[in-house]
Amino acid sequence: MCPARRSCTGFQGPQPMPSPAWAPWPSPSKAAPTGRFWSTMTRCLPSWPRKMSRSQKLCQAGLTLLKVPLMLVFLYLFVCSLDVLSSAFQLAGGKVAGDIFKDNAILSNPVAALVVGILVTVLVQSSSTSTSIVVSMVSSGLLEVSSAIPIIMGSNIGTSVTNTIVALMQAGDRTDFRRAFAGATVHDCFNWLSVLVLLPLEAATGYLHHITQLVVASFNIRGGRDAPDLLKIITEPFTKLIIQLDKSVITSIATGDESLRNHSLIRIWCHPNPMEVPSRRPRAEASTSQMLGNTTMEKCSHIFVDTGLPDLAVGLILLAGSLVLLCTCLILLVKMLNSLLKGQVAKVIQMVINTDFPTPFTWATGYFAMVVGAGMTFVVQSSSVFTSAITPLIGLGVISLERAYPLTLGANIGTTTTAILAALASPREKLSSAFQIALCHFFFNISGILLWYPVPCTRLPIRMAKALGKRTAKYRWFAVLYLLLCFLLLPSLVFGISMAGWQAMVGVGTPFGALLAFVVLVSMLQSHSPRRLPKWLQTWDFLPRWMHSLQPLDHLITRATLCCARPEPRSPPLPARVFLEELPPATPSPRLATPNHHNATRL
Repeated sequence: MCPARRSCTGFQGPQPMPSPAWAPWPSPSKAAPTGRFWSTMTRCLPSWPRKMSRSQKLCQAGLTLLKVPLMLVFLYLFVCSLDVLSSAFQLAGGKVAGDIFKDNAILSNPVAALVVGILVTVLVQSSSTSTSIVVSMVSSGLLEVSSAIPIIMGSNIGTSVTNTIVALMQAGDRTDFRRAFAGATVHDCFNWLSVLVLLPLEAATGYLHHITQLVVASFNIRGGRDAPDLLKIITEPFTKLIIQLDKSVITSIATGDESLRNHSLIRIWCHPNPMEVPSRRPRAEASTSQMLGNTTMEKCSHIFVDTGLPDLAVGLILLAGSLVLLCTCLILLVKMLNSLLKGQVAKVIQMVINTDFPTPFTWATGYFAMVVGAGMTFVVQSSSVFTSAITPLIGLGVISLERAYPLTLGANIGTTTTAILAALASPREKLSSAFQIALCHFFFNISGILLWYPVPCTRLPIRMAKALGKRTAKYRWFAVLYLLLCFLLLPSLVFGISMAGWQAMVGVGTPFGALLAFVVLVSMLQSHSPRRLPKWLQTWDFLPRWMHSLQPLDHLITRATLCCARPEPRSPPLPARVFLEELPPATPSPRLATPNHHNATRL
């Protein structure tokens, strides 16, 4: 690498190789050229072949081998930070989520129930937690299966917020951020499109309810063993030292048990056998053990076991700490992957992951990727963990968006299979309803795959995700706006309107839906058949600029941020970056295949 950037002026980026008439690295027998030009060339062209000694080769190989276990350590801490992040959200908003589930009058409205599923899953950062609450409510008779199906659809949307947050950690590089954000939001686009089609169909026909009812009635289902919890076996020894939660408090509040309203979610007393149900004791107890019937309860050993802070304060502390750990681990992971996956290594990995099967079986490549995604999600028991783990690889260009899409669809299937196995472990009186709800989740994702994958022209989520990626590469603040709008503001607005009754929903939703359909139709005609439109409608230029461009808003945000920060000096223009999706198939990423002579453009 260049010892000093200022000494390499004029040699930015890859330079053409010299003529073979003279050797760039002469043998000792020949006199080496002298002068300032030659010394600058030797400093600024690290990609030229330089003869290394055996000790230098051993040192380089040792450093490479050392990066592999370090990368595994950072990956482990990254997964643990996702677990702690979920616990932090449950501490901060778990009881609020339980209160939201209590109002059965609201849940009888399919749109309101969908929004409840989104908001609760975003609040607790765990679709398994929100699904388990729904199962408990159905099993206790507080909620009908038909009313629970929209909540399951909403939890499917809410769980995709995690990998979208992870994609924000790669915002430092425009090209990586474009690919990572597109790879993360392809999950969002699939879920939103599936809900827009299947929720009205379910409300009109109840096809999911009828299909799952037939499946449950046709099989003599008996209680089985719980799903294998392989990931928690690895992560719990670390996360249990930080925080342990009693999630049954949220379920009890949702099912109407007000006696637990004042109980803390932070677990104080633990059973030596973790499979046993712990008791709830006041925090004031100072002893290290308690008797519950014939069982001795021991005090838990996490950091916040004796804290006097309320759940909200502990949740905010864990939220800040988990986000710092997540960002740090992700940044270090990306840097190590970028240093390991380059040159021939990147070519081989990209060829293996992104290459299709031979000609007669090319169509089966995506379905094989779905099987891989479902299997990996079944192993880690979390679609959020799997999709969040592949997001940095998508950003680096190792996995293409076209290959990430079936992997994500497989992750959706994998998380439902673990829910089915978990439902089979329910008590006999809860088995039928729990299994039916898990099947509803399964058939919902299968229906979405049948809608948006088999025919190439119907793979709209890929095109939508690429458009979002291009937008965020140009305006990086748009990613934060997207998160707030899709997972907080829009669901909250719909939830507020739904509380006014179905008349208000129809009165507001019908004009909005008609306007949205008109905009989509005109945009498609503008792209494919502009001559069929009137001349004034062939572009959106007749509207005020703020209605069809983010440029005015970008000026406002730029001025607001520059008031608080000193602008960076202008740097000379850098060569244009080539995006992975613009390259032919099996072509390695430009960032990975070439030496990193300069950093990407930064705001």
